[in-house]
Order: sequence, then structure tokens, then C-alpha cells
Amino acid sequence: MMVIMQPGASRQQVEEVIAAIEARGLSAHVIEGVGQSVIGAVGETHAIPTDVLAVLEGVENVTRISQPYKLASRTFHPSDSVFPLDGFTIGGREIPIIAGPCSVESRDQLLDTARAIREAGANALRGGAYKPRTSPYAFQGLGEEGLAIMAEARELTGMPVVAEVMSIAQVEVAVKYVDVLQVGARNMQNFPLLRAVGETRTPVLLKRGISASIEELLMASEYILAGGNPRVMLCERGIRTFETATRNTTDINAIPVLKSLSHLPVLLDPSHATGHWEYVGAVARAAVAAGADGLLIEVHNDPAHALSDGPQSLTPQRFAALVGQLRAVAEAVGRQLAPLPVPVAAVAWDGHA
Repeated sequence: MMVIMQPGASRQQVEEVIAAIEARGLSAHVIEGVGQSVIGAVGETHAIPTDVLAVLEGVENVTRISQPYKLASRTFHPSDSVFPLDGFTIGGREIPIIAGPCSVESRDQLLDTARAIREAGANALRGGAYKPRTSPYAFQGLGEEGLAIMAEARELTGMPVVAEVMSIAQVEVAVKYVDVLQVGARNMQNFPLLRAVGETRTPVLLKRGISASIEELLMASEYILAGGNPRVMLCERGIRTFETATRNTTDINAIPVLKSLSHLPVLLDPSHATGHWEYVGAVARAAVAAGADGLLIEVHNDPAHALSDGPQSLTPQRFAALVGQLRAVAEAVGRQLAPLPVPVAAVAWDGHA
């Protein structure tokens, strides 16, 4: 249910509407527009007549939201969500690139890669400290040690860092080190985890599940938004189909569909979508042309010896060439790549970890 306040409604009138919503066991979410506020009443609203809120002072109109995802829908939030992240914005005209290795393997490996992608044009650094692996015998990540290395890379390069979390306990640790919490495809419907990241105010990168529908992805984002965290990014990373030529099947359709249904920024991960570095560039360029608000690309300083996902990782040199191509595509569709982060002048960097 959406309560649209009259232009110029007082703060007291807004608070009275919020109190009325909460008195009926619902949660209230306020969007402050230019001269007008909108309040979302989220919960079991079917048995509540709209007129109980419509008669309150300062209320212009009350409507029901038909989609099962209320806070993520454009009905509730018609304009694109745009929010800043350390020197650039997500969701607007700018297209940031988040790059880095699948896993943090060592300090030297991560810092060398971070320096290289920073110079090539990356805006943020990704790296896995906790790794959900199909085999229990595969490399599982360095844990908190890996997060500490990520934080060091941020200090050296000026880039914000993105890392995946798989449990509530990991969230409590990760928020001390990282700028963006990633919820991976395998955990898209880990509802206790979604609630936990929703209770933080740290931005969240939510990946589409391996076999999830678009509606299921939006419903997963609703858990985070309902927890009070509005800074959510959706990430298409390919879905499982009968095709075996690539690791997954890239759903380019998902980009315009998600952007038509939701106000949340939509990113694409061409590395997991394809599973082969040879195809990453083509899919990344297609994503920008289709309207993606950002890219998540795996880059490793030595892919042949990577402990995870080496075959889909670009070398720094290939990544640098791709950034130039992406810049041209972005300009062709009336957008631009996000500007580089401001160098950290206070820290001496000699090119060696």
C-alpha cells in the first residue's frame, strides 16, 4: 500500500501517518520527494481498507501496489535509485566497473591485481574471502585475513571493496572491512542472511540465483529493502539452462526487464555468465548497450595459477583493453564510464606489494 502525501504536508502529518501504519502491524518506509513525500505500508495489507489512511490529514491519495515486491517496484519508487559509493555513483548515467580476482589468495596477489586494475580503469575492487565452492575440498578462502588484505588494498588504491558473505556471522565480521556486501547466487534465497544484510546500512550486491526467475530475484531484494537498507544492487550473472558451451546462459533480457520493473541499479557479471575469458568482453559490451548500470569482472594477475575461476579471469592487460572498448560503447548509448577514484596521495606505492 502506498500513501502519497499532499505537497507541503507537514512533518507532523507524515509522522501521524507512519504511526497509523505501524499501529496496524505494518512497517512504514518513507521516500522524501521534491516537495512531496510517499510512504510505503508494507506487510499484510489486504484486510486493511485504504480509507483508514486516506482520511488522515495531509494525505492526498492511497493506492495498493499489485506486485508482490513492494519496495523494489517502480510503482512505489518511480525514479531510478542512485547512490554514491566513494567517488562515483551507482544507478545514474555513470557506469562503474568492479573488478578483481575470484578469491583473495595472498597479499601479493591481491595488491598486485588491485594496482593493475586501478591503473586500467576499475572503480572498485572485488575479491572473495569466504568462498562457496561446490567441492568441500576446494579452496574456501582466507576468511578474515582475506578481508584485512582487501581493506589494505582500499587504502593503497582508493577503491572501495566488495566481498561476499554466506552467513550472519560473516556479515558481522565483513562490515568492519568492506564497502559492499555481496550475496552470491547460491544464497539469493538465504532469507536469514538477506534479513541480516538488510539490517546493516552497508550497500548490498545481490546476485541472481542459478535457476531463479526475475520475480524471485526481486522478492529476494525485498527482504533487504524491508530491513531498512535501501542501497541494493541487482546482479545478473547467467542462469542454468540446457546449454553446456558456456558456464551459464547470459540473460541479457534481464537488464531491460529489471529496469522496467524496479528502480534498483542492475549490474551484470560476464565472467560467471560465460565461464570463459574469451567471451567476457563481448558480453560485457552487450550489457552496457542493453542498459546495465555497472559490471562485475574477474581479473587475476596470473589466471593460469588461480586457486579458483582462472579460466574466466582476464589478465590485467586484457582488462585494460576491454575498458577502452566499454568506454566507446557507453558513449554510443549516451552514457559514460564512472571516473577513476581519487589516488591516495598519503600512501607511498612503489608498485610492489
